[in-house]
Amino acid sequence: MKNNQPPDLLQTKIEGGKTISPLLPKDIKNFLIDIDGTICEDIPNEEPERMLTAELYPDALVICNKWYEQGHRICFFTSRTEDHREYTERWLEKHGFKYHSLLMGKPRGGNYHWIDNHLVRATRYKGKFTDLVEKKSFIQVFED
Repeated sequence: MKNNQPPDLLQTKIEGGKTISPLLPKDIKNFLIDIDGTICEDIPNEEPERMLTAELYPDALVICNKWYEQGHRICFFTSRTEDHREYTERWLEKHGFKYHSLLMGKPRGGNYHWIDNHLVRATRYKGKFTDLVEKKSFIQVFED
């Protein structure tokens, strides 16, 4: 159920009148959601035949589709390779996931440290998909 129609993006200007990358409205999130081990059982790239029958994790479909219906952007971001795109899209369709995009080729191995000029919030999946709640946490930042 991929839908490539993005919500309206805001154009922001910087000094000198140069346009920078578009920004979503503050109340719209850009969810980047892993597949293996996050919305379904963990399937390694070396066993692609299992990708079509991967077990769906409880509540993942309900929560992800709820975020989609609320107007948030849903992008599945996976370590699966481009060779696995067809199986991945078929599995997402079979289970009824609504999403805007699918990025293949995320680096394998975990221990991700994302550096970006935009705000990045990370939420580690620990076996249960629910609505998100706010908690205080320590993060690493660049020194001022």
